[in-house]
Amino acid sequence: MGGRILMLEHTGRSSGQPRYVCLEIVERPASDRLVIVSGFGERAQWYRNLQADPRCFVSTGRMRRAPAVARFLTEAEAADALGRYKREHPRDWEVLRGAIEKAIGHRVEGLPMVELVLSMP
Repeated sequence: MGGRILMLEHTGRSSGQPRYVCLEIVERPASDRLVIVSGFGERAQWYRNLQADPRCFVSTGRMRRAPAVARFLTEAEAADALGRYKREHPRDWEVLRGAIEKAIGHRVEGLPMVELVLSMP
């Protein structure tokens, strides 16, 4: 894929236990901000867990378990970010879109996105 991968540690909304998922970084608008996409929409477990508790940890590259807080992008913000991703990584978008559409059984128009705001020491 076009972006780097991160591991997101979040808290299970029912269990209260740590949960982990690897996701692609769609963009990095600032050194303390990472944008990720939910290919399975708002029903993805990690997305729902962040809605319940936006505090999380991010690991990517040399960054290990950096504390962060999730901010859910508006539809307009997500559409803009997805548009930039499509322009910058057209082949990766085709692969990603194909995988998502196969998994969910319908065409993808927009996708929810989350900005992870890192708590820099």
